[in-house]
Amino acid sequence: MSDRAPFKVVIVGFDGVLGSALTGALDLFSFTGVSWQRFLDQDIQPKFNVQIASLQKADIRCSNRLIIQAHCDIKDIEHCDLLLIPTIGDSIDKVLAHSTELLTELQRLANTGTDIASNCSGAFLLAKAGLLEGRAATTHWGYANKFKQDFPNVNLQQQHFVTQSDNIFCAAGGSAFYDLALLLIERYCGREISAQVAKTQVIDKKTGHQDSYTNVTLHTPHSDPVVSQVQEYIEQNFAEPLQVSDLAKRVNITPRTLNRRFQSCLSMRPIEYIQAVRIEQAKRLLESADVSIKSLAYQVGYHDLSSFSRLFKRATHLTPKAYQNKFARTVS
Repeated sequence: MSDRAPFKVVIVGFDGVLGSALTGALDLFSFTGVSWQRFLDQDIQPKFNVQIASLQKADIRCSNRLIIQAHCDIKDIEHCDLLLIPTIGDSIDKVLAHSTELLTELQRLANTGTDIASNCSGAFLLAKAGLLEGRAATTHWGYANKFKQDFPNVNLQQQHFVTQSDNIFCAAGGSAFYDLALLLIERYCGREISAQVAKTQVIDKKTGHQDSYTNVTLHTPHSDPVVSQVQEYIEQNFAEPLQVSDLAKRVNITPRTLNRRFQSCLSMRPIEYIQAVRIEQAKRLLESADVSIKSLAYQVGYHDLSSFSRLFKRATHLTPKAYQNKFARTVS
């Protein structure tokens, strides 16, 4: 597509947007064909014409109280090459409840065949507009359960940083947007320009899965006091040998009943909960201390290092050592 530059990019502004997500997208696309050329004293050739559009060209009140002026009314946009939906920084339900008119405009522009991309919780706006029905999508891992509950007909691939379904793209959130932006820049301008942007912005491409960043949701709200009692015992004694049969005896029910009640409350069996607590504790230790992997396994209740490593990698898509290298908090 590089012969058609500059390409028209429209960033959708709305009250409650995450300010840094909106301005970050504005900067990244606006300086494509600019920053690299300035560094090398070459002719500047902007590759994108970027505009921020809101309903009635109204000022945009970001979630951090920053007020941004829109360039145009989204209703005046007849066509664009790329429509960007940034992160919702305010309450998702609140933003969606006030977005009926905006959703209509998203649907209208989708019918023009434009590429559409969302970042993080911006996927909720696409889903609410019906644009993700039966499609693959992703969002921030912290919103995955809510997204699945609100939009069960969307193929949520929460482990992925970036998804593509035809002309609709989603980024998981945070810095995953940069991976999506580089993919889109390459789509329009080619690999060389995308590489230039990555170098000038010092962007390292992510590898792996979003699961590496996920905190296990160990405290899903429920009203079963028996399950709560067993949860508390597991969390206080995770380093000790734990058997489901022994846990069931502690609360005077059968292992089968305990399994059923855990599944009902937490969507996991007691043995899976034990593993989740241990892996979560292992992650915390790897993040905060210079601990050996063998010592770590013992500290969280595993006496078989290979079994621990296998379970850890299954949960995070990283080996314990790779996780430590990636997330350990060190001062250099």
